[in-house]
Amino acid sequence: MPPHRNTERAPRIADVATKAGVSTASVSRALADPASVRPELLERVRQAVRVLGYTPNAAARSLREGRTRTILVVTRKRWSAPFFSEVLHGIESALAVAGYSMILANFDTGTPREAAVVDMMFSGHIDGAIVLSGMVASSGGRSMLDAGLPVVSIGASVEAIPSIVVDEEAAMLRLCWHLVSLGHREIAYVTGPAVNANEGVRRRTVESFFRERSDCGLDVIAGDFTLEAGRAAAAAFMALDPRPTAVLCCSDEIAIGFMGAAQDAGLDVPGDVSVTGFDGIEFADHCRPKLTTIRQPRRELGHTGAARLLAMLRGEAADSITLPDDLRVAASTGPRPPLPSS
Repeated sequence: MPPHRNTERAPRIADVATKAGVSTASVSRALADPASVRPELLERVRQAVRVLGYTPNAAARSLREGRTRTILVVTRKRWSAPFFSEVLHGIESALAVAGYSMILANFDTGTPREAAVVDMMFSGHIDGAIVLSGMVASSGGRSMLDAGLPVVSIGASVEAIPSIVVDEEAAMLRLCWHLVSLGHREIAYVTGPAVNANEGVRRRTVESFFRERSDCGLDVIAGDFTLEAGRAAAAAFMALDPRPTAVLCCSDEIAIGFMGAAQDAGLDVPGDVSVTGFDGIEFADHCRPKLTTIRQPRRELGHTGAARLLAMLRGEAADSITLPDDLRVAASTGPRPPLPSS
């Protein structure tokens, strides 16, 4: 008796086209570049894919196109998971719909890992790269940009490549004006890491704002994008004399760590000190009090950056984009406390 043979074949792109009532070219375009087709057509194709259980043959398509369909995503070695998790989700979702996967690499400047990231760009195993917070690797006299592959930056502007950002200078100015409008005149700024591009913009903005106001004073406290740095900054803040009545923190994580340590030391937020963050991570809504912060559209940043990279892989020109942010005023900021009676 001959062996049983499974005569069922996997669904093909032609089957999806028939099910959706469109051409195979329309199916290919809908899967590779959803933004290029009408929403109604896209939904029909996606419904047909779900019903049939169609899976694109990525290996065959990669061989046909001469591509690996793999994107390198680069961060600094110590990165903010609460912030970047949503950015990465946006990147991954946009790449997945187009049949691409991503690999994550991280490094610190001047380390062997930085050289490895540059080598990956020249290895022939990736089609393009996305850099987060301006982390462009360089080693041995060459940069990852020298590989000739499409590269997009998300979260920080990088010269000569498309960048997907918010206007951090304008956002930080809104935080400064918010505190001044509440009557605060002595302010502390807790920095991020000195090598970070975002920290550079935020600190320059704060220092320029208060330098131009003769009625205000500014103390700068060194920090990092961590809860621990926020707690350490609170200890440095407690030692200041006179002590500022408001604190601008370079990130939400710093601000949350700062508030916890300040409250442990007996200070009331915002009764004794107002505190602001920057980024709009989920934890900002769950700390007590809720944090006044700049909410960045993190998932949209990731999705838009990936879409820009995919456009470049299709040979299209891609410009930089500035996305809107939102000043979310919450309970961590309040009026300047009354001056002590003499």
